[in-house]
Amino acid sequence: MGTFKIEGGHQLKGSIQPQGAKNEALQILCAVLLTPEVVTINNIPDIVDVNKLINLLKKLGVKIEKLSHGSYTFQADDVNLKYLESDEFKVDGRGLRGSIMIVGPLLARFGKGYIPKPGGDKIGRRRLDTHFEGLINLGAKFGYSKEEQFYGVTAKRLKGAYMLLEEASVTGTANIVMAAVLAEGTTTIYNAACEPYLQQLCKMLNRMGAKISGVGSNMLIIEGVETLKGTTHTMLPDMIEIGSWIGLAAMTKSELTIKNVSWDDLGLIPNVFRKLGITVEKRGDDIHIPAHLDGYEIQSFIDGSILTISDAPWPGFTPDLLSIILVVATQARGSVLIHQKMFESRLFFVDKLIDMGAKIILCDPHRATVIGHDFKSTLKATTMTSPDIRAGVSLLIAALSAKGTSTIQNIEQIDRGYERIDERLRAIGAKIERVE
Repeated sequence: MGTFKIEGGHQLKGSIQPQGAKNEALQILCAVLLTPEVVTINNIPDIVDVNKLINLLKKLGVKIEKLSHGSYTFQADDVNLKYLESDEFKVDGRGLRGSIMIVGPLLARFGKGYIPKPGGDKIGRRRLDTHFEGLINLGAKFGYSKEEQFYGVTAKRLKGAYMLLEEASVTGTANIVMAAVLAEGTTTIYNAACEPYLQQLCKMLNRMGAKISGVGSNMLIIEGVETLKGTTHTMLPDMIEIGSWIGLAAMTKSELTIKNVSWDDLGLIPNVFRKLGITVEKRGDDIHIPAHLDGYEIQSFIDGSILTISDAPWPGFTPDLLSIILVVATQARGSVLIHQKMFESRLFFVDKLIDMGAKIILCDPHRATVIGHDFKSTLKATTMTSPDIRAGVSLLIAALSAKGTSTIQNIEQIDRGYERIDERLRAIGAKIERVE
């Protein structure tokens, strides 16, 4: 088990380049199973969750060649379907939630797809119904072994269908889209997820020969094709990491430049941080955060009522950044209500911030009120454990702003989503050490 030791209270300075998008990578990598031709992917983040998926694809028989840091070729021309029914796969697939997205491509191309109940963050219930209901709508037969917690779908040939999704699930939409591109006839997906990473997947599939229209909207229309060809794809920068660096700069009163952020794909993220009083400057395709030496003040609503920041499906504010917003608010002037609608266990890390001296009232599993310190009292260093990826980085930001030396345990959770985070933070002046 790894640990971070963090000496807080230091200003940082410099520029930082965001990694490739984790949530995009998990979709894009599964899509290589749709063609026997070579697919080249650039800007792949070197993180635990993505590397687990690459290893799973390798065991499935996909030929993988590393070209350079973050760039790989994939060729699924000799897929080993027997691996899907092995005990080894039941262990490998369980260790990664993103593995669910191999089911759609395998079903479409080979007529069957299996997956053990996947793991991932302990942030609340994350149902798979949308995935399987969509595949059943396309003509798949569904099976589930309760004893082994093992799912399976089979079909001789998928047929296009109209479907209205119960929830705008990102991974569910991705799975259904990847199955539908090789289905016979037309598929219409209404209430589809439309976030930038899903748009990236659709654009990549269209370059491979798919016929997807409505990209960027919540209604996707897919004309099935017989086969797909190879392509080259470059992933977007990770918007969650970009938001993390904005929060880090504000909390440590640091001047930071975040490079090549793809502004057009950030949606509400810059404006939500601005509502906390943080100056977010656009410089070309970079974000510049000046040192907030006088702190930052939370805005109120027009009628003077307390600001509420809540998550919602895209183009709403991403739930992955609410943990960051919450920790940044602990040193703001004013108060804010954080409403985490989508996951009922994601706010439970606030007890660790309260131990550090933050003024937070956990109203219920979904809502927390934060009363900011305005830097009049600093957070105190402490020893804590990272419960999930985003809460782990929030605690890391808190530790970098706190007085004294903090310890964060279970940093494997942070490594699942952030590439070499300790090295990159040291490069901008952070006092952080990894202890195995």
